[in-house]
Amino acid sequence: MERELALEIVRVTELGALSSARWIGRGDKNAADDAATTAIRSMFDSVSIDGTVVIGEGEMDEAPMLYIGERVGNRNGPSVDVAVDPLEGTEVVACGLHNAQSVIAIADKGSLLHAPDIYMEKLACGPELAGKLSLDDPAEVTLRKAGMITGKALSELTVMVLDRKRHEGLISILREAGVRIKLINHGDVAGAIAAALPDSDVDLYMGSGGAPEGVLAAAALRCLGGELQGRLLPEGPFEMQRCLQMGLDNPARVLSMEDMVGTGDVIFAATGVTSGEFLSGVRFIGKERAETHSVIMRAQSRTIRYIRSIHFLPGKEIPAVTPARANAAFM
Repeated sequence: MERELALEIVRVTELGALSSARWIGRGDKNAADDAATTAIRSMFDSVSIDGTVVIGEGEMDEAPMLYIGERVGNRNGPSVDVAVDPLEGTEVVACGLHNAQSVIAIADKGSLLHAPDIYMEKLACGPELAGKLSLDDPAEVTLRKAGMITGKALSELTVMVLDRKRHEGLISILREAGVRIKLINHGDVAGAIAAALPDSDVDLYMGSGGAPEGVLAAAALRCLGGELQGRLLPEGPFEMQRCLQMGLDNPARVLSMEDMVGTGDVIFAATGVTSGEFLSGVRFIGKERAETHSVIMRAQSRTIRYIRSIHFLPGKEIPAVTPARANAAFM
């Protein structure tokens, strides 16, 4: 893949973030998601790739746009797999909370895992620990290994975990071990990435979250030299059947980085919608301008670029916000 694609992809996430940011705090997660999805789909038309969506908004009969299997790009570039979450954190935006972002990863065709929309157990770490831990180990063993490798006492390790009821047992183990716990309310992708950022104080990301988000995070960690291991957690016959339909005949096995993102080049881009772990959110400046903060990474170079952009809004196709319920209340 050409390195110029990196800037083309970040232009797509910027428009997705700008469009969905109009809906921050308005209580309408579907409208926010639709705004981001519509913007990203239209912007993809200008990108020089022949892309196929392997992680998107759903199957063709479930999603009106950016469905799994859809072709994106202007067909004048390399054939690539595309993983996209137009708005990671729809409820976050609706409620005006933290850690919402627009995210895209592209990789050589056939590289990205076609992941069903179910839970995935995850273990993420940075370059120092990559290849030296195992998701098959109990959490206590993982902590001891991480401490020995990094030269840190357990009390000096920091583990990030999504604050969910399903993680009560894991959190209890972490408390008993004496490590620092950094709980986050939202942002599964950003949480996993935090374990590999050079200036982060997070050593490990543990717990379960969405499988598609796991693949997106693995793409970013591939660019950072870190690692994410995953294990699908199908609940019931229907989810098991979904795994089988996608060629995942043994969901219980640990998925490696190679399983999720291949071994070739990967480009990852994200733009903050609301401020979070490593990106600031969209800030509107008067009526005609807005500021965005993005990150763009590439596996081949391992370069991390943070981009601050000031956009002239009249030159962009961003739909105006017309909340029907709000308008009706004041008529």
